[in-house]
Amino acid sequence: MSGRASEADVCLILEGAYPFVAGGVSSWTHDLIRAHADLRFRIVTLAADETRQTPRYELPSNVVGLTVIPLQQAESRIDNGWGTARLIAELEGPLTRLLSRGGLDDFRGVIAALRRHPKRATRAALLNSGAAFELVRRMYEQSVPGSSFMNYFWSWRVLAGGLFSTLLAELPKARCYHAISTGYAGLVMARAVIETGRPGLLTEHGIYTNERRVEIEMAEWLTDGPPAWLDLEGRRQDLRNVWIDAFVGYSRSCYEACTKIVTLYTGNQELQARDGAPTERMAIIPNGIDYDGFSAIPRDTTPRPPTVALIGRAVPIKDVKTYIRAIALLRDMVPGCRALLLGPTDEDPAYFRECQQMVAHLGLEGTFEFAGRVKLHDYLGKLDAIALTSISEAQPLVLLEAGAAGVPSVATDVGSCRDLIEGRADESPPIGPGGFVVPLADPHATAKALAALLGDPAMRARCGEAMRRRTEKYYNKRVVDRIYRDLYDSLLRLPDAPRAKAA
Repeated sequence: MSGRASEADVCLILEGAYPFVAGGVSSWTHDLIRAHADLRFRIVTLAADETRQTPRYELPSNVVGLTVIPLQQAESRIDNGWGTARLIAELEGPLTRLLSRGGLDDFRGVIAALRRHPKRATRAALLNSGAAFELVRRMYEQSVPGSSFMNYFWSWRVLAGGLFSTLLAELPKARCYHAISTGYAGLVMARAVIETGRPGLLTEHGIYTNERRVEIEMAEWLTDGPPAWLDLEGRRQDLRNVWIDAFVGYSRSCYEACTKIVTLYTGNQELQARDGAPTERMAIIPNGIDYDGFSAIPRDTTPRPPTVALIGRAVPIKDVKTYIRAIALLRDMVPGCRALLLGPTDEDPAYFRECQQMVAHLGLEGTFEFAGRVKLHDYLGKLDAIALTSISEAQPLVLLEAGAAGVPSVATDVGSCRDLIEGRADESPPIGPGGFVVPLADPHATAKALAALLGDPAMRARCGEAMRRRTEKYYNKRVVDRIYRDLYDSLLRLPDAPRAKAA
């Protein structure tokens, strides 16, 4: 087929997620596709590299194709010559500005430079040519001349290499492009808006730049210049700034290309606006869950140990180590308790080994269990409370799924967790608390809150009922699906916008 007949209705664009990573945003994406069975979806997934991955989901029948774009690709060829030097010269200005907190105009300039030289615009020319090396050297001198050039060089190759991958890959045809984050996925969406004239939609669960800031601050190798206190004028930049500035530029390009910018709660909108999102295009659509299915899970009334669980992946952003430390304290407060981690353990093998070692060091082998990937319906009826110790979240579905089953929560004060547990400011009438909100990385507060729920059946029942009622009223997936369908329909009706042309 050709033309409109061969197009998808919606092209979903994700980074490091569906269909190769389970849980979280991937589960949300899978449910979104199934909820709109009469629409044709095309999936574009940005992968870290060219390593072959195994799908964790069976794609629904209304998915008409899957495109995988590796961000980092092996390229050993050298491409030099006058044409390559001209391409790099035309690319330098907009690329430098884009990587320095630029925006959509700079992104357009990068695209235009590449399209003016379609035969020369290859990864070999952009990354391995002599002209590209001289470009890197000049950008280094302009940004972080006191830093390690070797570290800057490899940082540049990752940041610019990922950008070039999004621009050189084949772009699927669709009537609407829906990115599920900014970052590289947002760049693919912005490129599609520019090159096809079709509308772009963004849904941000967690704010991409905020999550990258957390990771970058934890990366010790990115600070390799003199101590900051020696910079008397407060002007010194280090490699952290290079990474953050680039991701802000990528996010701003995405925001400016969008027709609509969706997130889950008001706090996220403040972060989006800080990074350049036009406030008039913003909207809030909370995540919804299958309330009917989760609320029908029966409670296990047979005698068993008091049981808590963290439902999530064994990765640093979930701060599983704080949960483990909290369980070591909880064991003394509630003797005989049982603790589970329900979720994949294979995404960060090194971190998972450290978690296993911590469990052994604290003598928790008889208390703590890594259950791995499970069917949540088989466990929720046997849980007395769930814990969420993440250092970054948006609107975690696990709190809602457990809440619909009448299970109260103890969660860190991140994302919308306080709204989910204590209720939004506009909740009328107030439903009451569904558990406790605790500070980040505080195993003592987490253990104390869990012990309060486990030790007081009446309080636990009240909190579980509050979570159930709040989920039913505000986070029912049937309502959320209807909102997304109305949004999709409005975008699909829009006429084509003017397309970009190479100058």
